[in-house]
Amino acid sequence: MRFPLICRRFVSTYGGLTSEQFMKNPLNEPVLKYLKGSEERKALEAELDILSQNVVQVPLVIGGNKLFRKENSRKQIMPFNHSNTIANFNYATAEDIEEAIKCGMGAREAWERKSLKERADIFLHAADLCAGKYRMRLNAATMLGQAKNIQQAEIDSACELVDFLRFNAYFAFEVASYQPISTKIYSDSLIYRGLEGFVAAIAPFNFTAIGGNLATAPALMGNVVLWKPSDTAVLSNFIAFEALLEAGIPPGVISFLPSDGPTFGNTICSNRHLAGINFTGSMPTFLYLYNSVAKNMGKYVTFPRLVG
Repeated sequence: MRFPLICRRFVSTYGGLTSEQFMKNPLNEPVLKYLKGSEERKALEAELDILSQNVVQVPLVIGGNKLFRKENSRKQIMPFNHSNTIANFNYATAEDIEEAIKCGMGAREAWERKSLKERADIFLHAADLCAGKYRMRLNAATMLGQAKNIQQAEIDSACELVDFLRFNAYFAFEVASYQPISTKIYSDSLIYRGLEGFVAAIAPFNFTAIGGNLATAPALMGNVVLWKPSDTAVLSNFIAFEALLEAGIPPGVISFLPSDGPTFGNTICSNRHLAGINFTGSMPTFLYLYNSVAKNMGKYVTFPRLVG
């Protein structure tokens, strides 16, 4: 199947595979070996030193604005060294979450009206950034924040995240390429639209890549998203989000909202514009969200879709 030429911006990737090459011949992102003395190992060790010796200030990001708050402050600590903090962040308030919904709804129509090619180009560029510029920082944050070793982090926060971004775009074009049969009398066509509202992406603690996928897959298809990272994976998720910002994701399309679980869940489930929840986590939490949506079903503009 032939796809439009996209993502032709040159980006250096450690594995040598770029998104432009991928779209011609889809392959998994190469897994680096990190042998002693290798360039990738030296680069990773340098990033580990930087992150372990500094505390990153992670903001809320709403409507493209980075917000650093003093209230509701939290810390992400190393699970194997509780005396070492790698990130400070603040919980979004219910008002912050409502503002993110407002910004998303304001950005929704323009984002949905962009062609699939325009949207995919952003995520494929982000894939190249995660495969190159951000790769070692993503891996270091996953190792220090989620206690993974070199290979576990490489497979998760580098390769799997990059694969999600690339394969989602590839299969989106494949799905969109189908058109129904037309006759001499009738002309039939099929277009894919975003949902009529916002999607909440609730990410897990253990896989950086899944957090990125939960937020970006709906956005690729024309939706606006509220991304809630896990408290114990805030830093790695935020680094993935920074790659999206550099790739050109428009303000309001994806908001980044570290939050208290019940506050986030209650706020999104009580908002009439909730259109979907993309979730990975525990069964009790997912059941709670399902019950909350059921209790509020009469107020929604559309029927929310829950995936988990």
